[in-house]
Amino acid sequence: MGENPFIVRLRDDSSFDWSGFDNAVISVGDVAGLGRLLRENRVDRVVLSGAVARRPEWREIRPTVGIVLKLPSIVRTLLSGGDDAVLQMVIKVIGTLGAKVIGAHEIAPGLLATTGTLGAQKPTDEDLRDIYKAAEAALALGTLDVGQGAVSVGGRIVALEGVEGTDAMLARVAALRAEGRISPRRKGVLVKLCKPQQDIRADLPTIGIETVENAQKAGLAGIAVEAGRALVLDRDEMLKAADQAGIFVCGIDTSLGGDMIGER
Repeated sequence: MGENPFIVRLRDDSSFDWSGFDNAVISVGDVAGLGRLLRENRVDRVVLSGAVARRPEWREIRPTVGIVLKLPSIVRTLLSGGDDAVLQMVIKVIGTLGAKVIGAHEIAPGLLATTGTLGAQKPTDEDLRDIYKAAEAALALGTLDVGQGAVSVGGRIVALEGVEGTDAMLARVAALRAEGRISPRRKGVLVKLCKPQQDIRADLPTIGIETVENAQKAGLAGIAVEAGRALVLDRDEMLKAADQAGIFVCGIDTSLGGDMIGER
């Protein structure tokens, strides 16, 4: 969009070198500090990006005057809310600071997955059955505000994503396969979908080169994400890595029923 972004880094959660941009660092619970940075840099739109390793303790929260009365509700959400509930709360808090949260896809729509096979590899009929099974599980999981991903091998759900995230889940699948608890004769598929109730401005399902590498280590045949509601990072490099590994990557549309990838 031809704009120069101001980067707010979370202390202990950002390892990327942002020295080429105007940037500042704050603690994860420093609401007052965030408000000051937004005002000083005249920021009126915010994109939430990246992972946060841990939620702040209530003692770490530095509130603005405007949210002091909301602290009990904020603390309850941090203690017992799912990721989507916490993100909804963060979006509301940023709104009280005078800024509007927008989705990464609103400034970079090319990141969104499209329907169909994205690389050279295509899913087999067995892979499609795993896609349907894992998609069903991921939707059920998302309804509980737990995670976005599931792995199906031979029509059997072998892993569901929890707070550990996708990469750790795939490492678990790799370990199960190494232990002989997952058949080496069947590969399986990772599916990542938006939670049914999710605000798509934050935490869209995301895949990248590391996802492909971890899927390969887990012995999977492919990766399927929700078309129009998932981000594909470093697309060209990721698809090159997937093609070299013999892994398919596709965007699926759950509204298409038996033809989620729109190619049959």
